[in-house]
Amino acid sequence: MATEIHPAAPHHLPAFIVAPGGTDYLMVVMAVLLVGAVLGVGLLFLRLHTLPERLAHKSQKLQFEIVAVLGLLALFTHIHAFWVAGLLLALIDLPDFSGLFGRMAHALERLAGMKPRAEPEKPLAPSEHGHDAPKHSPVAPHEGKPEELTHA
Repeated sequence: MATEIHPAAPHHLPAFIVAPGGTDYLMVVMAVLLVGAVLGVGLLFLRLHTLPERLAHKSQKLQFEIVAVLGLLALFTHIHAFWVAGLLLALIDLPDFSGLFGRMAHALERLAGMKPRAEPEKPLAPSEHGHDAPKHSPVAPHEGKPEELTHA
């Protein structure tokens, strides 16, 4: 083999051109950069995609579950309207009607002369009681018949 350089070839070759059989460092750097960019964009996409769920996490359980289902539908069907609906639902603070309806039910029971149902006790967390503390169980709701009312 001739070791002389062809007269038409440049005398100074760029640094990214390597000898035959040598390691192409530019290709290795570009491969690592490409893998990092794909992973970074994927993480950014998933982070943005879970934005409605993270916003609704502190809201009511039902609202959070609806937002989570809308997010899954948007992810698997690629229908962006589900994601937008989930985001709007996560941003809107829905009023808690369960407490209002519970108070109305108790008031109606008192007006009807029925014995109000006992509220179930919530069990204590393990850190709140010692080893000899009795186990708490929820109180069963009132199952008897309502008291008879007489009209005067």
